[in-house]
Amino acid sequence: MSKKSSNFAAESCKDENMTPKTIDNIYLYRITHIGNIPHILSNGIVHKSSPLANPNYIAIGDVSLIDYRSNKSVNIDGHNIILGDYIPFYFGVRMPMLLVIQSGWNFVEHIRHPQEIVYIVVSLSKIIQSGYTFYFSDGHATNSLTDFYSARNVAQLPDLIDWNAVSEKYWSNEDDLDLKRRKQAEFLIKEDVAPHNIVGYVCYNTEAKQQLINMGVNPEIIKIAPQAYY
Repeated sequence: MSKKSSNFAAESCKDENMTPKTIDNIYLYRITHIGNIPHILSNGIVHKSSPLANPNYIAIGDVSLIDYRSNKSVNIDGHNIILGDYIPFYFGVRMPMLLVIQSGWNFVEHIRHPQEIVYIVVSLSKIIQSGYTFYFSDGHATNSLTDFYSARNVAQLPDLIDWNAVSEKYWSNEDDLDLKRRKQAEFLIKEDVAPHNIVGYVCYNTEAKQQLINMGVNPEIIKIAPQAYY
């Protein structure tokens, strides 16, 4: 097993809050339907407008939020970006959107069993080394209280993210009404993310893992983590 896959297996999806955080041990997570994995293996994580876009892409998110982000402008370092032009990742697992998807709430079109949902995992250090255009936030990107940062702030990223909030399983806390926002801190990447930047996959059970293996995923970089789901 490679050093990178060993680190991924040892460090990702932990229930406890790991400290201290460094650029080298931070992972970024994006969920997708397991049926999208063959295309991702060949083409990477791509924008819907990309020449490499999947014509048979299986959507799982809240369509109203996706549409909102397609036009939502935020100001970073004095210039505006459109959220929908960037691929969003989270800094942890069990985000509110996952619960919405598993429950069929809001404008999610189909209830999804956790076996259908896979986390694609990339390492922060590899993304930085690859030279992608990126920004990150200290909370949900659509929230007006959220602050945004550019690549020039990336060395401070481990101190700008609230890792205790990110690692919380639930976010209803009368003593901390801002918890849900901070839990959903985001990392936004402008370009398509090439397949070689993917360091691992997280799935719900052995059946999902076998599906991934049958699709061509290296079993050494698959982690079964039911605790990463609701």
